[in-house]
Amino acid sequence: MFERHLKRDRYFAEQVYTTEKYVIPFITKVMPLTSETTVMEIGCGEGGNLKPFLDMGCNCTGVDYSVPKIELAHQFFKDHPHVDKISLVLDDIYNSAEKYKGCFDLIYLRDVIEHIHDQDRFMEFVKPMLRPGGMIFFGFPPWQNPFGGHQQICKHRLVSKLPFIHLLPLFAYRGLLKIAGEPEQRINNLLEIRETGITIERFTKILKNKGYAIKRQEMFFINPNYEVKFGLKPRVLGRFLSSIKVLRNFYTTSAYYLVSPE
Repeated sequence: MFERHLKRDRYFAEQVYTTEKYVIPFITKVMPLTSETTVMEIGCGEGGNLKPFLDMGCNCTGVDYSVPKIELAHQFFKDHPHVDKISLVLDDIYNSAEKYKGCFDLIYLRDVIEHIHDQDRFMEFVKPMLRPGGMIFFGFPPWQNPFGGHQQICKHRLVSKLPFIHLLPLFAYRGLLKIAGEPEQRINNLLEIRETGITIERFTKILKNKGYAIKRQEMFFINPNYEVKFGLKPRVLGRFLSSIKVLRNFYTTSAYYLVSPE
């Protein structure tokens, strides 16, 4: 699993696959996508999630503050037939409030919101970037799910495969990572995810408090991204299992939401 995160071309292809096969169909059941649609991805990395939108001719903007990721994104898209319709921006999204006011029909965040500090502030911040009728897509792993702590990025083979270890008391979790020989930077990254990880209940509470309406939602027992990663067919949670508050966070590996300002 650790190698997968180092091989960025493979990671790019996985992002393309999941967005094209699962996320875009999820979105288009509510929101049509055309060559006139403007799309922004926040935390775009190398831009794999944006490629299916660009293939459709959408006007795309990707923002990320990682220099190497944005540089790779430029390499991946340099020969794309619609390269003139994509803008890849090296910046912190919080520096872009006025620049992008009223610019986008769709804002896209997959596996990003669980890394953002002060999610209440963020949800208020991005709202003015939408055009009238615009929507935001969120896909995220609830914090308590077996790998909600992102421990799969660990280099230690056993630790990277241990479910629920991120739910250990802080001292025990840190101690386990140290014993496993994980470098201090990775330990700090994992502990930061512990701080920012989000539950379904907290996410929906923020939506309500910040004036968003849920247009579509779906919870998965098997994350759609697991198909390309592990060869596992996605499994949607039924209405009953997805309605059990708190407990659903432990067996939901991904939650998809399409929301808009009320």
